[in-house]
Amino acid sequence: MQRYLVVANRTLAGGELVATLRDLAGKTSCAFHVLVPATPPSDHTWTEVEAHTIARRRLEVALERFAHLGDVTGEVGDEHPVDAVRDVLERGERFDGIVLSTLKPGLSRWLRLDLISRLESFGLPVVHVVGTEEAIRI
Repeated sequence: MQRYLVVANRTLAGGELVATLRDLAGKTSCAFHVLVPATPPSDHTWTEVEAHTIARRRLEVALERFAHLGDVTGEVGDEHPVDAVRDVLERGERFDGIVLSTLKPGLSRWLRLDLISRLESFGLPVVHVVGTEEAIRI
């Protein structure tokens, strides 16, 4: 069984990510662990509680959408995606790859931070999905 760490936030409930995970699950038996960094909103002053609440709600929606894929778990992580991934890996979790979903270039802060290369430094292959933001009621 292949096990993937899925890292996403604003694109988490978008169709592009769902399609990619469905494709992976169609090739071999897969398990997915969804990691949602509690990235603060950029359009207003925020609190840590608000950032965590938004991430938790996105995770809940994603877990509902991905349930048909089989073994799907998830958690909210550190607001910095590299630190969030490191935290998961340092507690001994094992994965065959990372699926990273971002907004398109120009809109994605994660791409400006060279997140793909930074995640590849963990020694796992990274599948990059360019997604669209989907509104989620919080």
